[in-house]
Amino acid sequence: MTKLSVNVNKIATLRNSRGGDYPNVVKVSSDIESFGAEGITIHPRPDERHIRYQDAYDLKKIVTTEFNIEGNPIPKFMDMVLTIKPTQVTLVPDAIDAVTSNAGWDTIKHQSFLKEVISEFKSKGIRTSIFIDTNAKLIEAAATTGADRIELYTEDFATEYAKGNTQIIKPYTESAILAHKLGLGVNAGHDLSLDNIQFFAQNIPNLLEVSIGHALIAESLYLGLENVINMYKHKLKG
Repeated sequence: MTKLSVNVNKIATLRNSRGGDYPNVVKVSSDIESFGAEGITIHPRPDERHIRYQDAYDLKKIVTTEFNIEGNPIPKFMDMVLTIKPTQVTLVPDAIDAVTSNAGWDTIKHQSFLKEVISEFKSKGIRTSIFIDTNAKLIEAAATTGADRIELYTEDFATEYAKGNTQIIKPYTESAILAHKLGLGVNAGHDLSLDNIQFFAQNIPNLLEVSIGHALIAESLYLGLENVINMYKHKLKG
């Protein structure tokens, strides 16, 4: 079954807005696991505007499921990940001032860089995933970097699906099939929600993990965090 990893960046955003430690990111993450999520995802950025680097160290102590750290592998980020040794590191080519992730890696252009970075992470036993668009050549290039998985960037899917365009799933299905043939595991994330997750999961073969944050936390304002997590798990079962 596809695992649900909950991105807690928005919990950190809420905490930071008042300058204190409420809601406490560690406590909420522990609760999210107890509610049934199979993973915790964080995406610290250089300005620490939501998740702080210290949060990553604090979460390492309490996460009992899978711990996934996303980010651009700048030196500070790499040092942190190599020290913490999470279950998985997801490499995302964010610009320093990016509001949110908005593109996958050009695995052809950055082939040598990715190989070097991935080799270093894997030498510490950290599973690696590359955030990527639905482009066959880029996925083929990703397979030669040494990465364990790819994470399909799903913003375009979510946008088009909301307009009623169900054919948008085709490139994602084809990408997942290709990745599996090349020996890559398949994750997915960005703008997945209760409205689209079941359709997406049903059409993506060998989908190992989805990482969901913004929508899940927003939906929880109305429906409750524990309830929403279980709604996602039910939809992922098909």
